[in-house]
Amino acid sequence: MPFKLISTEGEQTFELRSGGTLVVGRALTSDIPVLDPTISRRHAEVLWDDTGVHVKDLGSSNGTFLNGVKVEAAKLSPGDVITFGKVPFRLKEIVGDSRPGPTDTPSSFGPVVAPGATIVRALPVRSDSRQPFAAVRSSQTTTGVVDESTPARRVQEKNEQKLALLLEVSKGLTSAVDVDALLEKIVGEVYKILDVDRVAILLVDDQMQLQPKIARDKRGTTAGKMVPQSIVRKVVEEKVAILSDNTLEDQRFGGQSIVMQRVRSAMCGPLIGSEERVLGVLYVDNLTTAHRFSEEDLEFLIAFAGIAGVAIENSQFADRIRRETLARSNFERFFAPGLAARIASSPDAVKLGGEKRQVAVLFSDIRGFTALSETMTPEEIATLLSEYFTEMVECVFRNNGTLDKFIGDAVMAQWGAPIGEPDDADRAMHAALEMMTALDELNARWRAEGRPQLSIGIGLNFGEAFAGNIGSERRLEFTVIGDTVNTASRLCSAADGGEILLSEDFRRALHEPPPLDEREPIELKGKSQRISLYCVTTT
Repeated sequence: MPFKLISTEGEQTFELRSGGTLVVGRALTSDIPVLDPTISRRHAEVLWDDTGVHVKDLGSSNGTFLNGVKVEAAKLSPGDVITFGKVPFRLKEIVGDSRPGPTDTPSSFGPVVAPGATIVRALPVRSDSRQPFAAVRSSQTTTGVVDESTPARRVQEKNEQKLALLLEVSKGLTSAVDVDALLEKIVGEVYKILDVDRVAILLVDDQMQLQPKIARDKRGTTAGKMVPQSIVRKVVEEKVAILSDNTLEDQRFGGQSIVMQRVRSAMCGPLIGSEERVLGVLYVDNLTTAHRFSEEDLEFLIAFAGIAGVAIENSQFADRIRRETLARSNFERFFAPGLAARIASSPDAVKLGGEKRQVAVLFSDIRGFTALSETMTPEEIATLLSEYFTEMVECVFRNNGTLDKFIGDAVMAQWGAPIGEPDDADRAMHAALEMMTALDELNARWRAEGRPQLSIGIGLNFGEAFAGNIGSERRLEFTVIGDTVNTASRLCSAADGGEILLSEDFRRALHEPPPLDEREPIELKGKSQRISLYCVTTT
């Protein structure tokens, strides 16, 4: 008596072969393909011989169960429920004519449908089922010699053409880097092999919403809003590829857009990137003929979408790398390299606006530079300042500071914006001390070369300031402004050559202050009261 396995939900039916062993697995080339993540690629074997129906687990990850009990091997009886992973099937005896009738059609791929049904297939798309060439290869298998004039030979030639195209497409698409050009190429390749009226691609944006990127008909005309949302929602939410051979009667897709656009046949598959992330969808349809697409067409669409998804993700990644590299090269002129990388990867790094932050501000200025410059040629001044600024900026960057700007022969730096740390004041203090040491070393070298020497004063302050990108969209400058900045500048002006002056606010912010001498409070422009003043003790 013939037997068949029927899924408990009635979606899949497989007729067993007498004397034959069938492999159950997630691979499309399995004798009984069950496309579920709990199924291993080679999950189990089912054998029907003279002694009955037997099942044998093939070392699957999630096990095989007979009537709820895990088994390695067992004999089945009619009515038993055998569960592969988490997908249960019931063994049923076929009574009467063993040929499959309208409701007993064996299916290797998804729902068993009666004649006239409108849904041909909804195929789960997961990492293992997206191997680009597996589906096309499996549909090519033939036995014996095929007459070149037969329909079977023509089908085989068509499949060979599909495989050759996929191999060519995989090379062409994965080498493209511009996303827009890549999408145009994808649409062109689809028209080469599939009999479709329209092609569309939608991609997920930064807000995780699907946005139309390209939609073309056969004439190359933009097709507008052509993708039925009812189909797209199911494809994205369930990660399935859909083939509907008569969308006007398809109970799943009752959207008005299908009726209004007169869509007759449609296929849609997800574009899936790494970590099973949906990047978008690839949609094709036919406006004139129902039953236009076959299961082989859907297999090709899945394979093609797998290649396209990889190409799109690579292209998006390359675009992001180019943008971040450009932004990083700009930021590294002002920020320490590690901080520049963190800022460049932030989507808000170059937007207008800002915020109030607690910052440590450093100003350094060359004493007597105007008089010195009168004795030097422009080339000598430029060389001297370049060497000086190079060393000063390195002191800032070594301590993870931000170079705010050069003001003539002065340097302004700050710690705390756009990213602050608990020891920002200590970092600024260390930078100031290193500046003095670096200048001593420069002066020693310049003295040996018979060149002029420099002397600087440094002012430090800590407090609240406005920090952000100031300017226009065409030219932005990240800076800090406010009374805290002005006070640091005036402290710098009050410092003699070789002095580092700091405010009371800065001293309180230090965790590890260096030796300090308290000075008499001083009056500063714009301040109604004298401010307390400290000077770093040098040895």
